[in-house]
Amino acid sequence: MSTVTLSQRELKRRRKLGAEYVAPSPYTLKAALEKGDIFTKLSALVFGLGNIVHKQYVKGLLFLAGEVGFILFMIFSGAHNLSMLPSLGWRKESTEWVGAKLVHTPGDNSVTILLYGVCTLVICLLFLLWWSLAIRSAYKAQCLGGKNGRAPSFMDDIHTLFDSKANILLLALPVAGIVIFTVLPLIFMISMAFTSYDHNHLVLFDWVGLQNFKAVFSNSGSIVSSRLFLSVLLWTLVWAFFATFLNFFFGLFLAMVIQRNTTRGKGFWRAVFSMSIAVPQFVSLLVMHQMLQPQGAVNRILEQWGWIDGPMPFFTDATWARVTVIVINLWVGIPYTIMQVTGILQNIPAELYEAAKIDGANWWQIFVKITMPYIIFVLTPYLITTFTGNVNNFNVIYLLTRGDPIQVGDSAGKTDLLITWLYKLTVDRSDYNLGAVIGIMTFIVLAIVSLITYRSSGSYKNEEAFR
Repeated sequence: MSTVTLSQRELKRRRKLGAEYVAPSPYTLKAALEKGDIFTKLSALVFGLGNIVHKQYVKGLLFLAGEVGFILFMIFSGAHNLSMLPSLGWRKESTEWVGAKLVHTPGDNSVTILLYGVCTLVICLLFLLWWSLAIRSAYKAQCLGGKNGRAPSFMDDIHTLFDSKANILLLALPVAGIVIFTVLPLIFMISMAFTSYDHNHLVLFDWVGLQNFKAVFSNSGSIVSSRLFLSVLLWTLVWAFFATFLNFFFGLFLAMVIQRNTTRGKGFWRAVFSMSIAVPQFVSLLVMHQMLQPQGAVNRILEQWGWIDGPMPFFTDATWARVTVIVINLWVGIPYTIMQVTGILQNIPAELYEAAKIDGANWWQIFVKITMPYIIFVLTPYLITTFTGNVNNFNVIYLLTRGDPIQVGDSAGKTDLLITWLYKLTVDRSDYNLGAVIGIMTFIVLAIVSLITYRSSGSYKNEEAFR
């Protein structure tokens, strides 16, 4: 009964979105194990057997090759990798005399053991998916063979892959890239947070459970503490908020000014902002870093003009430094917003503005009721992406202030974001375990903010059109 109810709800949702309901595939793993014949069930042990019996020789041999390859991998390497994972190694490097010969014995490397162990676990998970796919494929061959008199040939599957299932073919390479370059490093980083991998244990380290998390969320640690973490987290969110929305509103204002009918030289002004984008960001940031130093060009000019008696503390005072990086980020960020908003403004239907003017609406009512809702609807994913990018905006902070000013004894400065703090903990201090904890917390904060914001937006709730 619950299945029927869910299907009806799904059908309503699809019809509301203007799409037809797509029935789920009947070739599930449960159905294969319950209704499959003896060859389908034996495919759980000998991959591809059911396909070979139904004359799908190429597909069956591919499934069998995958099984054989996994077994050989586990025999020669995988089993050893998993056996070393609980201990992360214990043998130390040694050199000793054996008779008249000096023998060097290499020790274990915990980083390599952890990496190979994580890769082996992921390969095991992929093998389970391969196992499920082999059984379901055998059951599908059984059903289609009984229904049509023969199972689809390998060439039939290839044609289907280039036609109705082209999405699988096109997404295969991106998914593989995500698994290799995103999922694997993420699992490796998460695993590192539960070890003692720091500057004192760079070769051999052990599992320590939640000890690193306790150090971050308590005041007992000498390098990290809950006070320091909350301070950096709060500044990261404040920075991301101002860096995102000041850029957005100032860029929106300038784009609307350029878009006005009375503005002359629209192409010139847009070209000026486009040229500022063409300059590499790190060049602009390094130049501004030098200009705002105590002996930099800005302070020298202001002193020569008699406006100040001493150098302005652009990067030496915490409040000044934070305001400075936000203001400089406007310079490098506003042109991007102008380009984004200009394209949207040019595509808002003119009939909406004409109807509003006929009804007597003033400029503010037109902006609030037409322009702003339209822009927010279109740019919500962009704003979320920008907010996420600003939380991880390493370049602006590190190239301008290096996270300074910093108090004696702290591992993070007053302008450090979570990402720059993570960099200092890992690259500068070699405390990879604490850096991994900060990385996990950054991921959690971004995931919560992004999901809640996007699911609450009109871009998610009303995907088909702007209303």
